[in-house]
Amino acid sequence: MRKENQDSSSSERGIFISFEGSEGSGKTTQISRIAERFEKEKFEVVVTREPGGTAIGESIRHLLKHDDSGDAMFPETELLLFAAARAQLVREVIVPALEAGKIILSDRYLDSTTVYQGVARQISSEPVQAINNFAAGELMPDLTIILDVPVETGFSRVKHRVSDLPDRMELESVEFYEQVRKGYLLLAESMPDRFVVIDGTEPREKIEQRIWDELRLRFS
Repeated sequence: MRKENQDSSSSERGIFISFEGSEGSGKTTQISRIAERFEKEKFEVVVTREPGGTAIGESIRHLLKHDDSGDAMFPETELLLFAAARAQLVREVIVPALEAGKIILSDRYLDSTTVYQGVARQISSEPVQAINNFAAGELMPDLTIILDVPVETGFSRVKHRVSDLPDRMELESVEFYEQVRKGYLLLAESMPDRFVVIDGTEPREKIEQRIWDELRLRFS
């Protein structure tokens, strides 16, 4: 599978797909299912996440999500920490995997920063965009899938998780996540060539098939 518009000189490049959505949207479940589909088709798949995906990134993830000191974190600090984890992930994992012709499935990427820190935290869009571009080296996903769920649905799913305690981001207010959801939908509306919005309240099997159909449509 490769992008239809790639010429022969770039045919070995892999495909970069990011998954976005509010807490409890079902991203992790669908990434696992789509990875299995790719593997059955004999593709090499790299599954990663933000923040995280590298030793440095996972340390930053703990600080952002679980460390008690995070309660005193300013939005600007949060923005820069997410960017630092992303800078490491892009250069250590994503770019080498793309160059090796692999499929990259990422649980969040820079759009999360645009929405969470830019829209919901109300940091000006100019520094957010500049920091995103610097951290990512202007590397953008070939496709971004947004799993859209009502805020109440996402909260209910997080509440009923049995494996993990809620992290700092999951403890934000309903109003915060209303802004997150609106931010994602506005992004998708502004860049329809890159974004696909999928109803995350549908049964898991139906969501999986919808994503797979979209991948087959966009990539040959």
